[in-house]
Formats: sequence, C-alpha cells, structure tokens
Amino acid sequence: MVGGGGLVLPALGILVIAVVVFGTVQWLRPAPAATVRAMDTTFTLAGNPALPWPKLGEAALAVSGVGLVGSSGSTVPVPIASITKVMVALLVLRDHPLASGQSGPSITITPADVTQYQTDVSEQQSVVAVIAGEQLTELQALQALLIPSANNIADTLAVWNSGSVSAFVTAMNAEAVTLGLTHTHFVGPSGFAPGSVSTPQDLIRLGQAAMANPVLASIVAMPAVTLPVAGTLQNYDYDLGHGGFIGIKTGSDGQAGGCFLFEAKLPVPGGTATVDGAVLGQQAAPIVQSALTASSGLVQALASQLADRQLIHRGQQVAEVVTPWGARTTAVTTQSLSMLAWPGFDLAGHLHVDRIGSTLQRGQRVGTLDVDVDGTTHAIPVVTAGVVHGPGLGFKLGNL
Repeated sequence: MVGGGGLVLPALGILVIAVVVFGTVQWLRPAPAATVRAMDTTFTLAGNPALPWPKLGEAALAVSGVGLVGSSGSTVPVPIASITKVMVALLVLRDHPLASGQSGPSITITPADVTQYQTDVSEQQSVVAVIAGEQLTELQALQALLIPSANNIADTLAVWNSGSVSAFVTAMNAEAVTLGLTHTHFVGPSGFAPGSVSTPQDLIRLGQAAMANPVLASIVAMPAVTLPVAGTLQNYDYDLGHGGFIGIKTGSDGQAGGCFLFEAKLPVPGGTATVDGAVLGQQAAPIVQSALTASSGLVQALASQLADRQLIHRGQQVAEVVTPWGARTTAVTTQSLSMLAWPGFDLAGHLHVDRIGSTLQRGQRVGTLDVDVDGTTHAIPVVTAGVVHGPGLGFKLGNL
C-alpha cells in the first residue's frame, strides 16, 4: 500500500504540470480575429423622378458624372437614322484630328461623289448640293455632315477616311465595341439603311464621347453653316440655344421615326449639370419636332428635381464587428458623400475589409466603403464605433 501511495503523488504532479502547461499555451495562443459583416450598403433617396417619358418609342436620360436617371420603352436596338453620323464624325476626327481653329486638309468632290449625290436626291434623302472639283475642308465636310445632315457627305467622308464605304463601316463597328456600345450596329455611314441600330443608353455613351471632342462639340453648336456650293443651311436641331441645349444630332426617316440625341447644360446650385439623353421612334408628325419636344420636356422636368443631396452621412452604420466570444460593435463611415442627384437616386457601396486582430480600439479602421458613381470610385474609410475586447480566460480554456 505504501508503494502504491508513492505513485499517486508523481501522477498528481504530472497532472498539475499538464494543466498549467495547457492553460499557459491556451492563454498565450493567438485569439481568432474579429469578423466584419457588411450591413445594407445601398443608399437610396426617397421618391421617384417625375418625368414625362414619351408614350411611344424609346428614351433615356442621364446626368454626366452621376449616372442614368431612367429610361422608357423597349431595350431592343432600333433604327437611329442620321444619329449614325455622330459616329462618322467621331471616327473621322479620331483618324484626322483637328485642333480648335483648324480647318484641316481639303477634300475634292469627285464625279463619283456627284453621282452619289444625284442618287440620294432621287431617293429623297437628306443631302447638300455638290459639284465635281468643289473643294471642302475637313471641317466644312464635317459641318455639312452634322448641321444639314448630308447623307452624300457621309459617303464622301467614309471613302476619304478609309478608302471605301465598307472599310469605314467596319471601322465604325470596331469603334462601337471600343466605346462599349454593346447594342449598336452600323451598316452604312448615313443612317439611311434601317440596319443601323442602337438603344438610347448606347447613344448617350456615343454622345458623351462626341461632346468630349471640342471640334465636334463646336460644330453641333452651330445654328447654320455656309458651304461653297450649297450656300447657307440651317441646323435641324431647333432646341439648340433654348433650355440649355447645346447639341447634338437629330435624325428621321420612315423606319426610325423622329430621333434626337442631345446634351444640355442646366444651372444648379453651385454650378452646372450636364444632362445627356436620347429620344427615338417618335411617330407624331412632324416627327423631328416630336422628338425635340419630348426631349425638351424631359430636360425641363429634370431641371426642377436636380439638387446637391447627401447620400451617405458621416457616422452612418455600414457594418458590424463580431467575435466568437460575443464581443461586438458597429462600424461607421468617417466621411459623408454628397452629389448632384434626384428623387429615387440610389448608390450601391461595396465594403472592403482590412486585416484586423481580435481586439479593436474605438475609431480603429476596419475597412473601406467603395462607392462607384458613373465610373468614379469614392473610397470612404470605415472605423469601429466602440471597443472590441479580446477573449477572456473562460473562452480561451474552452476553445481548442
């Protein structure tokens, strides 16, 4: 019996040592990191924009630097008539750039150009008169293309730029891909063929790219142009100079109806808003005027609803910080975000979480709320609203 008792003491000592070692290891063992869980990161203004969308056709409206306001009608690509010429001008100026004040090289009107003009006249297309040997500068040709909307000059520019109409049309479609116009396709440079189609949303992108070129923007702002043979011709954009409209292109024919791709500048508190839009498929006669009237109504209605509005408030809860041992706090934004917006406008944020530990101080950064606004990302730091304490002994001993 004495010998057996002697064995108990060493065993008990070993057990005590094991417990102490286990406890020490568990205490010193790093605790699991806290977890950051995103809450609702969609921010929406109350209400809906009250806009007089046309009852027929398709339309879309956007504010530059902010995003799409809304759209109406089908999303299926439809004929766009002479709005096609905006891509023609953009492509010509890409391949033969002009600086403000430059006229560019001369383009000689050939007998083939005259024949094309006569064919277009017989088909009652939109044309400007030309004669063989007439000299047009690049700038004059672009003015003839965009202001009186000359189909024959669209063909002349296509051949001058790319060697043939077919090669130019291939380049037009390639440029559409580059611009992200996923629902746009061209079959000719004038838009007379109904196979040249697009959507209002795509056309807004095209219009914004066009108006970013100062020479093109200056042409579509002209109320009239005087050409060597054709004389003085008026711009079909009768909204130009009214209600903030600064361009850009009308279009009309039997398949497309009345169409208008436009840009307007609207005064808003603290600055100016650039509004881009497109109205397609208007059938009420006169069809071009119907498209212009619908566009003007949309812009005027939006103007009264645009204001600088706060979408995200400083201290707004966007996440929760939690731990396996029950410690928790919220995470909040450190900055507010205000921008030009309208009723019903919404933003979607995405929370990027930093690598964090098991204990956090109040105001410690845990991530970034990235908010994309029309291609521009606003990064708002996110911090803890309270303290997160590490685990106690009970948790450490009870969790291997």
